[in-house]
Amino acid sequence: MAEEEMELSEKQKKEIAKWFLLNSPSGEIQYVAKDVRSVLNDENAYNLAASEAFPIYNKTHMICLEMPERLGDLDENEYLDPRTAQVAKVDHIKQICTDVRPASDEELPSAYIEEFRCALDAEVLKYVGEAYPKGVCSVYCTSGKDVEEPGSDFELVVVISATRLSPQNFCNGSWRSTWHIEFKDEIQVVEVRGKMQVVAHYFEEGNVQLDANHECSDSTIFQAPDDIAMTIANIIRHHETEYLTTLQEFYSNLPDNTFKDLRRKLPVTRTLFPWQNTLQFSLTRDITKELGIGK
Repeated sequence: MAEEEMELSEKQKKEIAKWFLLNSPSGEIQYVAKDVRSVLNDENAYNLAASEAFPIYNKTHMICLEMPERLGDLDENEYLDPRTAQVAKVDHIKQICTDVRPASDEELPSAYIEEFRCALDAEVLKYVGEAYPKGVCSVYCTSGKDVEEPGSDFELVVVISATRLSPQNFCNGSWRSTWHIEFKDEIQVVEVRGKMQVVAHYFEEGNVQLDANHECSDSTIFQAPDDIAMTIANIIRHHETEYLTTLQEFYSNLPDNTFKDLRRKLPVTRTLFPWQNTLQFSLTRDITKELGIGK
C-alpha cells in the first residue's frame, strides 16, 4: 500500500513560497506572487511569506517608486530620500509609496557631511545619466552623519540601479551596484569598495537566467568635497566600465571558447575535431549513408 502523502505545515508552505518570491527575476515578482498564491491555496501562509519576502526583494533589487525614487531605509517601511530631504512610507507588497513627510533634523546628516554627500550625489547623477538609460541613483550617509567638522571618520554609500523590462518580448534585466566610501580623516585616505550585479532573464520557449556579480576596491586621498566627489565618480565609472567590458568580451567569445571546452578533447574516432574547417562534414550525408536511405 502506498504511503500517504504528508501534509506540509504552514511554516513549510511559507518558507517554500518565500523562496520562490525571493528568487523572482527582475521585474517579475508580481507575476510570481500571483502564481504562488494560486498554487499555495493558503492565504495565511501566503501573506506571511509575502510580508517577509517583499521588503527583502525590494531592497535587494533596489526597486524604485514613482515618488520618491532615491531611498535609504530608516525602518521596515520608511525610507529617506536624501536629495529632497523627505521620508516615504512604502507598501512593499504593492510596491507603492503611500505617504511622504519632511525628514527630521535627526534623520538628516550634519551640514559638514551634507556638503560631501551633496557634491558626490551631483557627480554620480551626472555619470548615471550618461551611462544608464532610465537609471537612478542615491548617495546617503550610513556612519558618522552627526560629524560637525574635520577630525572624525564617516561613510557614504552610493547605490545605482537600472532596469530594462520587456515582458512582452520575454526578457527582463537589471544592473545594481553599491559603493561604500569610507572617509578616514586621520590618515587622509578615502577607501572605496564596490559590488556590481547583473541579472537577466530570457524566457521565450525556455528559461535562461544570468546572475553575475563582481566586487572591487580602490582608494584615493582625502580632498575637498567637490574634488573628492569628482574623483570618486571617476573611480566608479572606471570599475563599472571595466566590468561591463569584461562581460561583453566573455559572452562574445562564449561560442568559440567555453562551449568548445565543454567537449571532450578527442571524440570516439580519436581524431581532433577540425573546428577551422567544418564544411567538410555533412550531417545529412552521414545519416543518409548510415541508415541506407535512398538505396
